[in-house]
Amino acid sequence: MSLDLDSRPPSDAPVVVVGAGQSGLAAARALIELDVPVVVLESGDRASGSWPHYYDSLRLFSPAAYSSMPGRPFVGDPDRYPARDEVADYLEQFAAALPVEIRTNTRVATVRQGDREFVVVTDDGWEFPAAGIVAASGSFSNPYRPVFPGQTSFTGRLLHVAEYRNPLPYTGMRVIVVGAGDSAAQVANELAPLADVTLAVRHPLRFIPQRIGGEDVHYWLRETGFDSLPAAWLSKIGGGSLITDSVGFQQTLADGLLDVRPMFTALDRNRVVWSEDERERVDAIILATGYRPSLDYLRELGALDPYGGPLHVGGISTTHLGLVYVGLENQRSFASNTLRGVSADAAAVVTPLVAWIRDAPAAVGITEYEPAPLTLVN
Repeated sequence: MSLDLDSRPPSDAPVVVVGAGQSGLAAARALIELDVPVVVLESGDRASGSWPHYYDSLRLFSPAAYSSMPGRPFVGDPDRYPARDEVADYLEQFAAALPVEIRTNTRVATVRQGDREFVVVTDDGWEFPAAGIVAASGSFSNPYRPVFPGQTSFTGRLLHVAEYRNPLPYTGMRVIVVGAGDSAAQVANELAPLADVTLAVRHPLRFIPQRIGGEDVHYWLRETGFDSLPAAWLSKIGGGSLITDSVGFQQTLADGLLDVRPMFTALDRNRVVWSEDERERVDAIILATGYRPSLDYLRELGALDPYGGPLHVGGISTTHLGLVYVGLENQRSFASNTLRGVSADAAAVVTPLVAWIRDAPAAVGITEYEPAPLTLVN
């Protein structure tokens, strides 16, 4: 069956951007620059994404000088690491300066395909026609929680870092932090003075030096082009997470205030099982095990794999014309889901999205086409 592109009237509907965090705001800005009407739908009460909901002490892993959105640098010392609340305020100010409608407290329930447009349905029953969809909803609402043998019998506290706020409730406790990335290191480091802490890891920790040749490592990530290395190449480097130690974790470890051990094998009531011969009572386990994309609203559309991941290449949907993504980890490069990298990704996916909305194929004389079978390449 062929599709007559000449018969498709240009849509007057806006592009709907789902999410008003750094990714959604970057996408909105890119669309505005191309004179495309846009509406941003944000489930929270602020145009700052998930930042207000992270743990209290969270700081950017990169200095302010390397963490700005285009046209709006952080004010103040460029070498500092901005704190959670400062980043949330910064994004809210960035959003306020955009000539775009942002609807907060508006959660997207599902997206459907119409004859010419998408239909975005919210939790409260509103329906929005959309010429295109930018899925920029992040991952905070979908924390990854591994399941351990014996977990149902565990009587201690088991939580994800998404639920963690500060170290005070853990004073005097035996705490295991699970993970080998920046968040695991930050949380373990701030718990160490108040609790008996072990960092449990599946792989050896790998650190990026904070300063090289007198410059912050993020200077070199930019200048050497490492930030722009494509995801396919990064996967060949291997070795798992990298820690940019901006909080002094390595010194805390050297001072003996915490230790690092290979991952426990199971849970047994109030204990972790380190090996057949070693079990230890613990009070709390904090999972700093990352997140998965929060995209359940695209499940009905058929845009996701069986595990809830997006089917895409570089942020361009391989299932639906007019659907793109911004803010996926390693979407196009090492810096893809960071403040410093997300705007480049937004521009990269918005350009073809707008070309499709404006019927670029018909403009160059392609008035009919036969959709080819979809082939996904891993």
